[in-house]
Amino acid sequence: MRRVRYHQNGGPEVLQLEETDVPRPGPGELLLRTEAVGVTLPVVRKVRGGGLPLPASPGGEVAGEVVATGPGVTGFAVGDRVTGLCFADAYADHSLLNTAMASPIPDDASATDAVALVRCGLVARGAYAAARPAAGESVMVTAAASGVGHLAVQLAKELGAGRVVAAVGSAAAEAKAGFLRELGADHVVTYDDLAREEADADRWGGAVDVVLDAVGGEFLSPALAALAPGGRLVAYSSGGGTIEAYDLLVGAKSVIGFQMALIARHRPELMEQWRQELWELFAAGRLRPRVHAELPLEAAARAHEITETRVNLGKVVLRPA
Repeated sequence: MRRVRYHQNGGPEVLQLEETDVPRPGPGELLLRTEAVGVTLPVVRKVRGGGLPLPASPGGEVAGEVVATGPGVTGFAVGDRVTGLCFADAYADHSLLNTAMASPIPDDASATDAVALVRCGLVARGAYAAARPAAGESVMVTAAASGVGHLAVQLAKELGAGRVVAAVGSAAAEAKAGFLRELGADHVVTYDDLAREEADADRWGGAVDVVLDAVGGEFLSPALAALAPGGRLVAYSSGGGTIEAYDLLVGAKSVIGFQMALIARHRPELMEQWRQELWELFAAGRLRPRVHAELPLEAAARAHEITETRVNLGKVVLRPA
């Protein structure tokens, strides 16, 4: 089979397509014939920034057909269509998926639908829940055109937000604005707009009650400044960053950290509830995962380039087949 690996850290150019044997599933594992792989910014950052022993292979959201099961597997069988998160060798013709991370794909959904909806949708749903929003409160979503962000915009509207502000970077800002308004955003602003000291919040309807932040870094301060007194910023970015305590104190604002892995480990029943909710909204046509590009496995470097430069409108997907 083919798989993508990298032998040194760096940009998209370090990704290499290699031939290797099809793996055998171990205890509690499923072997998938991989049909779709979701590309994410955290994975792109790992390739560039290190943290894994080399050589390494990217992880990611995968979807496909079960072709073999390991010892002790229950609840899944050969021929099932499933999706889930695997932490290595996701960019491959076949992938190993632990049953704890796996869930079935409905008959009326494709593998591409699954990798565009489930993991990103769970993060978006969880981040919104972490803010504990009241009906009618206003919400700002950063990285709003991303795989997670474009679902967060839709979910905020669907779940009762009174006003949704989509914040985007300058890359392809005009295209992103049209894309996000079509998905329900009331206003679209750029990070440059928010960072200006004389920023006029009235342009996007005024300060917001909640910020769902997937950017972090130097953007944390302007994101916090966009909050109304008593507002909450939910940080779920891998981009780091710091905030001055006085900036919280002066407006009685809060910062809430959110990580999907903790929900998966300690609240699996909640994760399953959210997953079912996502599929129900999808089936009803009320949640529309969008795919910016579907690329073959050998174009993994191009997929990383699109994701890293943040020009994508929705999810970037690899299609091994």
